[in-house]
Amino acid sequence: MASDPKLEHLAQVKMFSSLNKKELAMVSRAADVITVKDGAEIVKEGTFGHDFYLILSGKATVRRNGRKVADLGPGSYFGELSLLDNGPRSATVVADGDTEVAVIGRREFMAVLDDVPAVTHKLLVNMASRLREADTRALSH
Repeated sequence: MASDPKLEHLAQVKMFSSLNKKELAMVSRAADVITVKDGAEIVKEGTFGHDFYLILSGKATVRRNGRKVADLGPGSYFGELSLLDNGPRSATVVADGDTEVAVIGRREFMAVLDDVPAVTHKLLVNMASRLREADTRALSH
């Protein structure tokens, strides 16, 4: 059986790291793979989003208020906040070269969360960690 590149990358995502193979396969099946062309915006700051993205290959740049704040590569993910609260995107993410991403829509993601409680727990722990890091950065400036 051929390996599933989505599954391999999902297994490396911190919030999915404790899931077993069956749970990871459920998450993987919920994702579609698309290629985003060089320079294209994957998400735009301030717009309302409802998708989660995982970079499978290629790179992307994160910009907030027009300023570069991060570089992303394979295994990096974004969109979980808008996915959960349907709120505005906190940053713009632009493809640096052709970039392959796995996309999970809100409806599909919520079904996974309902079916796999471990994903919900990991997502909450990861979000708390990211909030702490952001708070620490804000306090150091």
